[in-house]
Amino acid sequence: MSKQISLRFESRLGAPPAHIWRWITSVEGIATELRPVLRMTTPRRVQSIEDLAVQPGKRLFRSYVFLLGVLPIDFSDMTLLEIEPGRGFVEQSPMGSMKLWRHVRRILPCADQPGMHRLVDELTFQPRWMAPMVGWFIRRVFLHRHRVLRAHLDGGQN
Repeated sequence: MSKQISLRFESRLGAPPAHIWRWITSVEGIATELRPVLRMTTPRRVQSIEDLAVQPGKRLFRSYVFLLGVLPIDFSDMTLLEIEPGRGFVEQSPMGSMKLWRHVRRILPCADQPGMHRLVDELTFQPRWMAPMVGWFIRRVFLHRHRVLRAHLDGGQN
C-alpha cells in the first residue's frame, strides 16, 4: 500500500489579494496554470468557482484530466470542504488515481513585504499505484503552476 505524500509550494505575488483570488478561482486561471501539461474539463456554464452553489463536502462536478491536453488519464469529482472568499479553499476530491487528494490553497499577507502576498499550496495525496512516479509528477506540475502564477501575477521573489 502506498503512503501519503505531502508537498508544499509557496509564491510571493505582487498582485492585490482580490486579483489573486479571481485568478485562482477562475477556469481560465487554473487552465493557464496547468497548460500545456494538463487540461481539466469543467461544465460549460462554469467560468469560476464563484459560479457554483458550493455546499461543503458535496461534489460540484466531475472533471476529466488530460495529459498534454489530449490523453485522458484521470477524473476528479471536484469537491470543496471549505471556501473562504478572498482567502482560500480546501479541496478534497475523490479521484480515479488517488485514494486521497487534498489541496489547500491560501492567500496570505507577507509580513516582511507590505503589498506582497503569499499563495500557498499544501497537498496531501495517496496514489493508488506508482507512488514515487506520481509524487514526482505532481511535484513537477505544481512547480510549473507556481512559475506561471509568478509570471502572470507580478511575482517578485519566491
